[in-house]
Amino acid sequence: MKRTLLIFGFMICSSRFLFSQEEPIKFEGYAQGTTYHITYFDKKNRDFQPEVEKILADFDKSVSTYLPTSIISRINRNEKNVVVDKYFITCFNKAKEVWKNTDGAFDPTVYPIVNLWGWGPSKKQKVDKKLVDSILQFVGFEKIELVGNKVVKKDPRVGLDFNAFAQGYSVDVVSEFLNSKGITQYIVEIGGEVYANGKQHNGDYWTAGIEKPIDNKESTNPLKAIVKLENMAVSTSGNYRRFIIIDGVKYAHHIDPKTGYPTNNNLLSASVFAKDCITTDANATGLLVMGLEKTKKFLETHKELQAYLIYSDEKGNLMVYQTPGLEIILADAEE
Repeated sequence: MKRTLLIFGFMICSSRFLFSQEEPIKFEGYAQGTTYHITYFDKKNRDFQPEVEKILADFDKSVSTYLPTSIISRINRNEKNVVVDKYFITCFNKAKEVWKNTDGAFDPTVYPIVNLWGWGPSKKQKVDKKLVDSILQFVGFEKIELVGNKVVKKDPRVGLDFNAFAQGYSVDVVSEFLNSKGITQYIVEIGGEVYANGKQHNGDYWTAGIEKPIDNKESTNPLKAIVKLENMAVSTSGNYRRFIIIDGVKYAHHIDPKTGYPTNNNLLSASVFAKDCITTDANATGLLVMGLEKTKKFLETHKELQAYLIYSDEKGNLMVYQTPGLEIILADAEE
């Protein structure tokens, strides 16, 4: 996974702890082409970093398109008799679910188009409508199936890319590991995707920040909102971190699977909240492709999701739409 996937809008903002019991254990590192930060409380004072890094390395061996020997890379090359593992199966099934729910706005078979635009492992090509249309013929999640532990394609040119939500799933995988060790108070952040369990020892919520969607490839932006988290995941997808400029025109990295071109709407940032990070990460991508009005209608029928949307009005002003349930877990960073 690529370094440019690294934050999509989140940073851990709480850095000072006042506790009557043990101090938190913190460690950070580099994995999946990005950074990770983990904080937890453990009366046994155990250091889980070596085990976490092993988990993340094994995860990449399954679903990273940037690792030529990974399961997904071998499937994309149409190698014979590739057997998938639990990580791949979970990603495939979640992708199929979100693909159906979003009416195809989220579609991991857009991988060849992602490569065409230069946002995948391959070198960027010169984009024109004829080439895009030719590749769109083998884009569509209905063209690929999971039969047992093997992938079956209706067209060998179909490719898969789970990068739009794999980091979110890796947060869940690390969280499950901490749960298995009896850790009940923790926050996990990988590449900007976050899950927090329980509260801090002093009773405070874990906190994270949602950035203002200002074009910035190099560093974090000022915060627009503060997020309070307890037993909750959050992911942000935006068009301000990863984009290219061609002939003076900005192209965001989110591809509309129906057109083969980057999305072009006034929704700048979509932050999604749910009980697990694979769900928030995948849906955040789908919402940004759908745009503001379709997203509002979508959220009306998917009450399992909460969302915080930043968009621009006709005058270019930043505006916010949020689902009702978020009022108890959000604070305006500018107040």
